[in-house]
Amino acid sequence: MKKIFLCKETMEGETRVALVPADVKALVGMGYEIAAQSGAGAAIGHADDAYAAAGATIVQTPDEGYKFADGEIVARINKPDGPLGIGKDTLHISSFDVFNEGAAMKEFAQAGVRLVSLEMIPRTTLAQKMDIQSSQMSLAGYYAVMLAASRLPKILPMMTTPSGTISPARIFIIGVGVAGLQAIATAKRLGARVEAFDTRPEVEEQVKSLGAKFIKIDLGETGSTEQGYAKELTPEQIEIQRQAQAKVCAQSDIVITTAKVFGRKAPLLLTKDMISQMKPGSIIIDMAVSTGGNVEGSDPAGDVLLDNGVLIIGGDGLERFVPKDASDMFSGNIRAFLEHFWDSENKAFKIDMDDDIMRGCLITADGEVVHDKFK
Repeated sequence: MKKIFLCKETMEGETRVALVPADVKALVGMGYEIAAQSGAGAAIGHADDAYAAAGATIVQTPDEGYKFADGEIVARINKPDGPLGIGKDTLHISSFDVFNEGAAMKEFAQAGVRLVSLEMIPRTTLAQKMDIQSSQMSLAGYYAVMLAASRLPKILPMMTTPSGTISPARIFIIGVGVAGLQAIATAKRLGARVEAFDTRPEVEEQVKSLGAKFIKIDLGETGSTEQGYAKELTPEQIEIQRQAQAKVCAQSDIVITTAKVFGRKAPLLLTKDMISQMKPGSIIIDMAVSTGGNVEGSDPAGDVLLDNGVLIIGGDGLERFVPKDASDMFSGNIRAFLEHFWDSENKAFKIDMDDDIMRGCLITADGEVVHDKFK
């Protein structure tokens, strides 16, 4: 395998591209042959000429690209509508949301497509440079703060003026993963007073190192999964957490929730009763809205303005609002993956099932679902 077809994204609202010209040039230099669909990078200003100059062949339609990469490699951001047109034994690399796409996963298996789900790449030191979750969520966390600040009817930093002193805005961030940490850092840089909470006590030092206050809530036994995500809480633990968080939310101008449980429905952390205690003009951004939502009443389709003047914003796919950097980082993740499995002796990509990274992200092969979690 050494041919790659770079697809143009078709999902509504998608602004990113899976490979940028700089990484195409590097991969071509290694020995890969690449075909890019016309317009693949147009949304972020990468014209077809830039891909051609990087060494790619430009094709006009997906069918042309699939034919070029028949039995080879296809790369894109999001999963396609189906395997139609993708040749048997082709390695398809993209996000796939395998926990919620069981029927589609089986359809790709039956079509003989080798499916790589980039979200399933193990969260290890070696695989860190391939981790799309970290690269994309860090940008989403940054943008969540910028979005909230643009909608808040007050400024974030403290300001002393001849007319008096303006107190800093108070921001409460729930969930201190990659997105949460970047949100904390961004909010602090903008001068806000920041508080944060996470069920994993080991992140307290990280929160403090960024200048924020860590809210301690005694939930009993908590911790992290093997993938580094927070473990799912019991109903009793969630209720304790809600009661403690209600007090902090009532004092906050902005609340950003980032609590996702990998492969499961997001926990409901902010109820209508808790939100009713917040100040008019406050902003809530629910970054888990696409997986069930942390906030009661949040809507993936748009903003929700409540009677008490609190605005709930569904923060789904916020990385798409900074598509230049998001594409650069996503492309770097894919390039690292392709480089890792490049067999320099045979000048080809090698599917190495003895490698933990490949075992962790290869979902289907040889007409079957082969991943241990989904067999």
